[in-house]
Amino acid sequence: MSFRFRAVAATALSLATLAIGGWAHAADLPVKAAKKAPDLPFFLVIDDRVTFSYIFNAAQPGAFTNTNGVINSKTTKQVYSFTHFDAWAYGTNFFTISMYKSDHNDPAAPCTQTGGIVSPAAGFAFTPASCAGATEIYGLFRSTFGWNQLFNTKAFTAGPLHNISFEVGMDANTEDRYNSAAKRSVVGGLEFAFDLPYKGYINVSPMVYWEFANHTSFAQCGAGWSVPATACLADGNTSYKPTWTVEVNYYMDLGFLPQNMQYFAISGRAGWIGTKGSDTEPLPVSVANGVYPTKVELNSEPIRLTFDASKAAWGDKYSHMIDVWVAYRYWQNKFGLDHNNATACTTAVGAARVSTGSCTESSLYSGITMKF
Repeated sequence: MSFRFRAVAATALSLATLAIGGWAHAADLPVKAAKKAPDLPFFLVIDDRVTFSYIFNAAQPGAFTNTNGVINSKTTKQVYSFTHFDAWAYGTNFFTISMYKSDHNDPAAPCTQTGGIVSPAAGFAFTPASCAGATEIYGLFRSTFGWNQLFNTKAFTAGPLHNISFEVGMDANTEDRYNSAAKRSVVGGLEFAFDLPYKGYINVSPMVYWEFANHTSFAQCGAGWSVPATACLADGNTSYKPTWTVEVNYYMDLGFLPQNMQYFAISGRAGWIGTKGSDTEPLPVSVANGVYPTKVELNSEPIRLTFDASKAAWGDKYSHMIDVWVAYRYWQNKFGLDHNNATACTTAVGAARVSTGSCTESSLYSGITMKF
């Protein structure tokens, strides 16, 4: 989440405070009316960007090949994103929507696995098929309401603590895979914003997380994949229990570099989501029926190095109009699935079940971002 515009918003608020009509001098006859302070725009900062990026070694639960015991669960993904950020008098808003396009190792419907279809209606026989890579749409929204602004005070600024805010948001995704995966979740809690050197920041947000809808056709009664009443859901919709989440994000310009090299910045994020119940909640845990407890999920990009290409090419006036960046991405227990035990994350090799690696993502991630 890009809150590096905090300084711009703060400057706008400071200017508003100073823009007060002065008293007329006593010698002025007649007395002149005080000049009206200019109206501030509703949005102090608006920033819209588009990004193309590439995940070199992604993973998707249930997507893998097993050739003579050699398991390959890795897929590349192209990502097309739109991001909006704004700051107004009482807080900030952040919205991003991304389209992920996988390669053939993560197939779209009707394929159930790479290179073919396995259907309960056909006695689980394998039918070869040529299928395109899956497409996923993922949207995320976060809003903050600063306590300093709401209560017209500076009491919540002390030392490196910049502000405390209420934070709310939601996430949603949909996929065109065979299992028709989709999820809907909401969050609510606090954000603690701290200043870092060189106009940087780090935000820490402890919140409540509720994933109230998560659909998969593999858990749906009548689809043929689960035993009715003991391991299936009438509509295939999992409704998880509310749990905790902690989100952290940071940004800092590398201002200690020589003046002619000050085109670089580092940033990163991490999000932990607590256990939500069983992986087909509200069904109880039943290992015999392939229903496992969820695990703590970690979705992170611990480090991103950004090069301000437009500033380097055309000067300060065009700073961050075009950014080129490279990052490391790590996501374990994707969507809360236990990467060592859950049915979507494991497969049979001989008499044992082993992890496919499809529920853990560890990858180089790179892209270009343009402001408009």
